Amino acid sequence: MLKKGNKLYSILTGSCPKCHEESMYVDKNPYRMGNIFKMNERCSNCNTKYKMEPSFFYGAMYVSYGVGIAFAVAAFVISYLLLKTSLISSFIAIIGTLIFFMPIIMRLSRNIWINLFVKYDSKTKGEKV
Repeated sequence: MLKKGNKLYSILTGSCPKCHEESMYVDKNPYRMGNIFKMNERCSNCNTKYKMEPSFFYGAMYVSYGVGIAFAVAAFVISYLLLKTSLISSFIAIIGTLIFFMPIIMRLSRNIWINLFVKYDSKTKGEKV
């Protein structure tokens, strides 16, 4: 089970990487396309600044490539190897998967990227820094 204090918890929930108390995003639903990139400026619990520097999340594009490849491989394995579809059908399944999961891939990549640089600190829980 995922518990606060675990990096995976912060990555999968999109919560503050330092205190795990608040969502980094203004809107938790990644499928509301108008708000997909809108993030809170700071955590209201520990005051961690999410955009540490201008263009900080450009690095998430590199993470996004790897996450997208993982989704594409999963779609291929399910469609071609498990369901025994043709290569054309598998290709269509890969494209459909990447389009459908694009908002999740984008958010997941940002979550992974910020968690590479910000460490969990249980002492900040409930404190204003």
